[in-house]
Amino acid sequence: MDAAQLGFAALSAATVLLLLALLYRPLGDYIARVYTSPRDLAVERGTYRLIGVDPRAEQTWQAYLRGVLLFSLVGVLLVYALQRMQEVLPYALGLPAPSEHLAFNTAISFVANTNWQSYSPELTLGYTAQFAGLAVQNFVSAAVGIAVAIALVRGFAARRSGTIGNFWVDLVRGTWRLLLPLSVIAAIVLLIGGVAQNLNGFTDAATLAGTTQSVPGGPVAGQEAIKLLGTNGGGFFNANSAHPFENPTPWTNLVEVFLMLLIPFAMPRAFGRMVGDDRQGYAIAAVMAGLFVASLALGTWAEAAGGGQAASLAGAAMEGKELRFGIGGSTLFTSTSTLTSTGAVNAMLDSYTPLGGMLPMINMMLGEIAPGGVGAGLYGILILAVLAVFVGGLLIGRTPEYLGKKIGPREIKLASLYILVTPTLVLAGTALSFAIPAVRADVEATSIWNPGVHGLSEVLYAFTSAANNNGSAFAGLTANTPWFNTALGVAMLLGRFIPIVLVLALAGSLAAQDKVPATVGTLPTHRPQFAGLLTGVIVIVTALTYFPVLTLGPLAEGLS
Repeated sequence: MDAAQLGFAALSAATVLLLLALLYRPLGDYIARVYTSPRDLAVERGTYRLIGVDPRAEQTWQAYLRGVLLFSLVGVLLVYALQRMQEVLPYALGLPAPSEHLAFNTAISFVANTNWQSYSPELTLGYTAQFAGLAVQNFVSAAVGIAVAIALVRGFAARRSGTIGNFWVDLVRGTWRLLLPLSVIAAIVLLIGGVAQNLNGFTDAATLAGTTQSVPGGPVAGQEAIKLLGTNGGGFFNANSAHPFENPTPWTNLVEVFLMLLIPFAMPRAFGRMVGDDRQGYAIAAVMAGLFVASLALGTWAEAAGGGQAASLAGAAMEGKELRFGIGGSTLFTSTSTLTSTGAVNAMLDSYTPLGGMLPMINMMLGEIAPGGVGAGLYGILILAVLAVFVGGLLIGRTPEYLGKKIGPREIKLASLYILVTPTLVLAGTALSFAIPAVRADVEATSIWNPGVHGLSEVLYAFTSAANNNGSAFAGLTANTPWFNTALGVAMLLGRFIPIVLVLALAGSLAAQDKVPATVGTLPTHRPQFAGLLTGVIVIVTALTYFPVLTLGPLAEGLS
């Protein structure tokens, strides 16, 4: 990139960060009020009556967990059924029902807030399956993630309590008061920017080359808004946000980046308000922002430096990127989507340089906590903060306490298990893809289009994306096969719900404790020293876990 392009990229990123800083307090305070207000809206009271819930009944962590799992199971069954019955649904566009294994994968993907798509959406699913199944899950799966984070925050704030709130109340409030209003505003902005919103079928259009192309329409803007706000990521079209109907211009590109970051960066403020110490929220937000800026800078450098003669002649690595976004707009979007568990793309990651493609992988391997998905990013970084407090206590002899709660063996075991879940799924899934002879033969013959170390990177990226509930992919991998649909579906399922079990168990353990007063032996967790310690723990404990396998894939390719 030349100096002008670099300056524009820096200005774009700075604009987004400035807007986020301006909205940090008002939106964070509003989120805190949503989940602490004693009053219910009329529409919420109607919803409670419809589902038979007493909004004043508090739940233990076990009851809260049962609500999460039951609701998610029903969601999987409904989305699966909508896909398999597609041929008899209205607005099916004449499309056949997806296969059993693809419907299984897709149902789990959207309920788990992953939105991994092993298919071309506009050629596979009709409008009813899209908006009645997938778009609905975009709302409620995001609301589930926020609810779990709020339950953990209540665990820190509570004193000798056997309860952590009511899942059904948190789900309903998150949907009605937060996600729906913001999505309506976002959809209107995207409509103004030129994003499509209609119920048209396929339309034949004449191309500049003189041929005819079948162009689909669809209710895109409405789904695009919650896809981004809920850090879901599943596109209405196969090209996702590289498609001009989803992301027409450079300024809509910035809007979409802003929408992905809006709620996750406001969550630390809500955390600070709910625990009664705004400084704690600032410390968490500072760590998130520092990791985000570092990842964006490294990713932009890797793509701007390029590699090889073609990239040098082009002035940068422009293969797979939209000219209307350029390097800066592409790396800003990619860093955002992989650091927020959104998984949306406005460029083809398989065409990134080897080191540039490794950065999105590392973003996910960090645990997607900078700032992470809606809810999931906050509870992920709070788990790491618990571990950082314990490590700090070991290093300098301070009492392992966080927000007045003792961090004992039970809390450390739960935090450690949480951290181990995702690497286990990623490494096991990647290894099994090559270790089982029949599976390996199918993967190499059908799925991998780029053999060698890049092929390994494609498989590693797929399982990293699935287990972290991100949903982005290296497009050179054909994943619509029985093995990948099943294995990635299992990775998404376990990668979503095992951590939730551990988070809610930790919330219950913390809520049962009384708060202990701070002493001279208490490690301050609102100062820059703790932010630095937390950053170090994040990098060492999470990213370095994957270093050996990275040396076999993207690092080997990038250094060759």
